[in-house]
Amino acid sequence: MATAACQKLLELSTKIVAVGRNYAAHAKELGNAVPKEPVLFLKPTSSYLKNGGTIQIPHNEGSLHHEVELAVVIAKKARDVPESSAMDYVGGYALALDMTARDLQAAAKSAGLPWTLAKGQDTFTPISSILPKTTVPNPDDLELWLKVDEEVRQRGSTKDMIFKIPFLISHISSVMTLFEGDVILTGTPPGVGPVKEGQTITAGITGLVDVQFNVEKGKRTGNS
Repeated sequence: MATAACQKLLELSTKIVAVGRNYAAHAKELGNAVPKEPVLFLKPTSSYLKNGGTIQIPHNEGSLHHEVELAVVIAKKARDVPESSAMDYVGGYALALDMTARDLQAAAKSAGLPWTLAKGQDTFTPISSILPKTTVPNPDDLELWLKVDEEVRQRGSTKDMIFKIPFLISHISSVMTLFEGDVILTGTPPGVGPVKEGQTITAGITGLVDVQFNVEKGKRTGNS
């Protein structure tokens, strides 16, 4: 897929399918069991934030955490895709952050509720430009990194993912149709942590792409 066409994929996106606990070390750092099958949740496309934008900390939420992830961008409609041909449905890749209001997530988990408020707010999915599939010959061996100001917080490799990309596409497409432009967030390596107002996040895929976002406190709106 040509570079120009790749950049338009996110405009077509209908959903973000995120995979939780897909790195064993990250599952353990949060006190979670390593899953036997993918842990999936959805994020709205309204949470996208382009490179250079400003991440908003909810005004009433004091614990916003960063999670750096490889994003897989779907090229065409996918339903009940076999693992053997799953990579044919990939249009490109991106570097993304799954910003998480950790206190809200903890409260939701303890009450058996969805993670929507913790994961789906505006600016909670910062994302890079799309890398055409042809420019990423081995997505199973990419180094992801993230810094807050000048402190390295996360550094890990996609080779440590529990569930690999072909399996994820096959599994997800067995329960829901993936459309052109949809994004799969493949999980985060260990080292997640909080960010505060005034800090700057830089992150990247070594040798391929990097992003930068400032962090600000959000304004109170409506009855929130």
